[in-house]
Amino acid sequence: MDVPDWNDLKLAAELVVVTLQEKKGFIMKNLQITAYTQHFIRQQVMPGDICIDATMGNGNDTALLSRLAGEKGHVIAFDIQKQALEHTAERLLKDGCPENYQLFLDTHENMMNYAKPDTVSCITFNLGYLPGGDHSIATKADSSRKAVETGLRLLKKGGLMTLCIYSGGDTGFQERDAMLDFIRQLDPHKYLVIQSEYVNRPNDPPIPVLIIKL
Repeated sequence: MDVPDWNDLKLAAELVVVTLQEKKGFIMKNLQITAYTQHFIRQQVMPGDICIDATMGNGNDTALLSRLAGEKGHVIAFDIQKQALEHTAERLLKDGCPENYQLFLDTHENMMNYAKPDTVSCITFNLGYLPGGDHSIATKADSSRKAVETGLRLLKKGGLMTLCIYSGGDTGFQERDAMLDFIRQLDPHKYLVIQSEYVNRPNDPPIPVLIIKL
């Protein structure tokens, strides 16, 4: 049986290993899932990169990607709520981000219409509902799976996708279960999938996932 190339796995692993000598105390000090995934985003995105925020929400990831990609980079962000676009536009201006971004009122299922395959360095997903927004409007299992599938085609070799999977409460568990089942079936010759979890937190804590294209 064929096995993934060791050099590819080694390079991928280097993207997700936190070097304690350089990042001492990082995980202990940053307990929020977004801070955890953004750590790896900072290691991944270089000036000039193409990046996608698949669920812009209030613009936290969009702003980070914009700053990291710089003036020569390009950031594409999606949301289906006008409120999210307005909040994100305000955030980008407030943070003084370079004008390297496009904000689209569109579903992330359509991201293939905005970027070419094998060109994107980083794609971020926050699955759930907009904080402070209408909780009846949330990402759904079927559309999220299709969007992740599309995103994986857009990623270049060595590209990173981050998923923050929220569940319970208003959104239930269908999307979480469907997404976890999907990522477990990804071809290990093509993708390295790392799932983390809060093992001692109650009330269905969010699940961070990293996917690296080999």
